[in-house]
Amino acid sequence: MNIILRGLVLLLCCTAGLAVADDKNIAVVGGANRAIPIAVVPFGWQGGSVLPEDMADIVGNDLRNSGMYEPIPRQNMISLPTQASEIIYRDWQALGAQYVLVGSIVPSGARLQVQYALFNVATQQQVVAGNVGGTLDQLRDMAHYVADQSFEKLTGIKGAFSTKMLYVTAERFSVNNTRYTLQRSDYDGARGVTLLQSREPILSPRYAPDGRRIAYVSFEQRRPRIFIQHVDTGRREQITNFEGLNGAPAFSPDGNRLAFVLSKDGNPEIYVMDLGSRQLQRVTNHYAIDTEPFWGKDGQTIYFTSDRAGKPQVYKQNIASGAVERVTFTGNYNANPKLSADEKTLVMIHRQDGFTNFKVAAMDLVRGGAPRILSETSLDDSPTVAPNGTMLIYATRQQGRGVLMLVSTNGRARLPIPTAQGDVREPSWSPYLN
Repeated sequence: MNIILRGLVLLLCCTAGLAVADDKNIAVVGGANRAIPIAVVPFGWQGGSVLPEDMADIVGNDLRNSGMYEPIPRQNMISLPTQASEIIYRDWQALGAQYVLVGSIVPSGARLQVQYALFNVATQQQVVAGNVGGTLDQLRDMAHYVADQSFEKLTGIKGAFSTKMLYVTAERFSVNNTRYTLQRSDYDGARGVTLLQSREPILSPRYAPDGRRIAYVSFEQRRPRIFIQHVDTGRREQITNFEGLNGAPAFSPDGNRLAFVLSKDGNPEIYVMDLGSRQLQRVTNHYAIDTEPFWGKDGQTIYFTSDRAGKPQVYKQNIASGAVERVTFTGNYNANPKLSADEKTLVMIHRQDGFTNFKVAAMDLVRGGAPRILSETSLDDSPTVAPNGTMLIYATRQQGRGVLMLVSTNGRARLPIPTAQGDVREPSWSPYLN
């Protein structure tokens, strides 16, 4: 994809017939140190038939994806305890495991009861224990819950494994026949559900802070227009119907306003709409292209991408005063900004030199310095950050196909996200969900 300014290019390409609110600091640390070895033992199962999901495997993958823990391979396990009394600590010490997590699943009528416990191998002390219940269809939910509870107890950081992800797929059947689908899945790509399907492009899906609404751009009227859709009911409403570009929606931290890009006055600029009154406020006013708004935590600052210095860079502007400040200076391309909740870390698409080497990078806004490269691919796009700041997902291309990649923000974990067929793009991480 020919990337100039992501928001503008995507909209223009679609016209031609193509295509996160953080609650913790983003912890960017060196990737050379090893992740902590942890044994997630297969859970005991007291039912008759084989379960459709392996809960221990899901829990282990969650902890690995954080970049902080490395599960012990199952084939290396000397024993398979399912409760505290069965743990032989010297076995796990011999394997180098610092922690061991055991659990059991018991049928209870139409439901399942899961008991789990996590132990420190060196001290032989219990770290956390609990139970959770659900139906057979909720095995993955229960596994993510166990991972969340264990991760928070180990690190003090709230787990984000029970969150969801939005993304768009494009399946091309012929030159003039492409099907676009807005999907919602678990954060790891499992259990994808179709929220919207169209023969016209769908762009820029974004969650509201309440997790119950999403905003996106649809070309179903043959022109880009912004819609808000309620996730549970499917009910939706059209938000914009202006001439020219209508793109890059972003909810304010309180969910009551929506920032987006319009070119109704002749140039792509950032506007903010009060969703209650539908009152529209123009934020930027410059002859350059301003796009990709992202709200600061105060609800008064908007970070955005602009080429007003000749190349795409990240800026921020105070809505009330209009004061503008350039944020990025290193590299000839910095775009699509995402921030930690304390605004100390900026995640973006970064290019140091050349024309095609687009990478996901993180930059310390307090101490400064060069951006730290997090991805090992190129032509990367659309970074979206987990609400606890430990992981991010971005779009890239492999073997000619658009795919999604997950990377931990400490750089230790990198893996593709399995998704539906077709070109996959535009990921958006949900906030914490109740």
